[in-house]
Amino acid sequence: MNPVYEEGKAFNKTNYQENPLPKGEYENCTFTNCDLSNTDLADIKFVDCSFTGCNLSLAKLVNSAWRSVAFKDCKMLGLHFEKCHELGFSVSFQNCNVSQSSFYQVKLKKTIFQKSQLHEVDFAECDLTGASFDQCDLLQALFENTILEKTDFRTAFHFSIDPSNNRMKKARFTLSGLPGLLSKYDIDVEG
Repeated sequence: MNPVYEEGKAFNKTNYQENPLPKGEYENCTFTNCDLSNTDLADIKFVDCSFTGCNLSLAKLVNSAWRSVAFKDCKMLGLHFEKCHELGFSVSFQNCNVSQSSFYQVKLKKTIFQKSQLHEVDFAECDLTGASFDQCDLLQALFENTILEKTDFRTAFHFSIDPSNNRMKKARFTLSGLPGLLSKYDIDVEG
């Protein structure tokens, strides 16, 4: 089957578990209330697309391309973004649940995470330079050998980051975030 090319198309309320999304390239497309959970998105290219109210949990992302893709109100549990094509990788998340996903070694410079749940997300060895975690829940998220320079954590919560194990020059925090930077010392900060 030849790869498809779709441009400017709207996909609404489609269950791709029953009929898989055809392989190919999707440019300037919108996906609204679609179920892509447990589907194979390998080798599919998304450029300037948006996903709103979609479920992408446990989708297979091997060699898929995500270039300037916005996710809003999406459920995205257990995704392996480190398996995506890295050239031009650019995503943003607003009010999404991305818990138990992995961004291991992914370049996420200036990525916007807004009002999202990021429980147990693996950010090990990522480049999060200039990224923003605006009102994000980072409970048990893993930051290890991560570049966090100029990263904004001022409104993030439930994070635990070891400053001695990450590059954090000019990272931004509030006083209320101090316990998340000192958690390895098992001390109580009151205020």
